[in-house]
Amino acid sequence: MDWTRSNDDLFVRLDPGEEIHASLRELADELKIDAAAITSGIGRTRDNLYGHMSDEGVYHKVSKTEPCELISVQGNLGRLEDGTAFTHIHMCISDDDMEVHAGHLFEATVHVVGEIHLRILEQAIMTRCPVVDSDFVALRFS
Repeated sequence: MDWTRSNDDLFVRLDPGEEIHASLRELADELKIDAAAITSGIGRTRDNLYGHMSDEGVYHKVSKTEPCELISVQGNLGRLEDGTAFTHIHMCISDDDMEVHAGHLFEATVHVVGEIHLRILEQAIMTRCPVVDSDFVALRFS
């Protein structure tokens, strides 16, 4: 991983073998970022695990292990109540047949490169709190 910062804009390059969530959370800890908007991301990933949440609050997951073009990622970065960095990311990928797959991103490993932009929210506090009887972790502002 490498990154550059210009004021509140952080641009990150992820390298082959790096997992998107883990890498961004590690960077948040290193740079002491408590809140950020993940505004864009492109690249090529593999071992993509994504899905959607049912009306009952249960995540349904789909795995796409072969390499895919990472068309877009967006989301946010905050902290859990215990201070642990937490990323909430949605993604859109395209397989080699140009079929598009999208949803909540659980995991994705960079295959060639990942290029992700974050806008750091210096004055914001975003906390993620578990929701009773749901897989969802709600966003709270302080």
